[in-house]
Amino acid sequence: MAVESTHDLGADRSLLLVDDDEAFVRRLAKAMEKRGFQPETALSVADGCAIAAARPPAYAVIDLRLGDGNGLDVVEALHAKRPDCRVVVLTGYGAIATAVAAVKIGAIDYLSKPADANDIANALLANGAEHAALPDQLMSADRVRWEHIQRVYEMCDRNVSETARKLTMHRRTLQRILAKRSPK
Repeated sequence: MAVESTHDLGADRSLLLVDDDEAFVRRLAKAMEKRGFQPETALSVADGCAIAAARPPAYAVIDLRLGDGNGLDVVEALHAKRPDCRVVVLTGYGAIATAVAAVKIGAIDYLSKPADANDIANALLANGAEHAALPDQLMSADRVRWEHIQRVYEMCDRNVSETARKLTMHRRTLQRILAKRSPK
């Protein structure tokens, strides 16, 4: 399903894109501009929060893991200034726990990378009546383990030491697991 025209956007077409991959965020900004949005980009949590405070947009696409912190902090800052902002969290480290955390603080959707501009625009403009398709296959045992670790990590407010204690795991081992992409 492609986004047909800019009339779906409403009067305020402002869009904040926050991702630490400069080439990706530039390409995405151009693609979203072609779809009628007025994008502004940030490469860090600090820049994203500054834009959220000064010029809170109607729409936002926030990467979960940024060089200087967690993208969920930007989501919280956006919703503090503009509760009606439609936020999509984008990440290469997809996990159920972080998706739930993102939705709880106000994100309308959570997409795993690679997601193309059409997927992102459709998520931003979705009216909530559309449901995601069910997966074709079940999660692997490695993926289930990853999801459990992510859920405990979020329950511990992203505190590695506390999460390691709860999982009875060495802290460095947990850090290595968290630094890797999620298994299939």
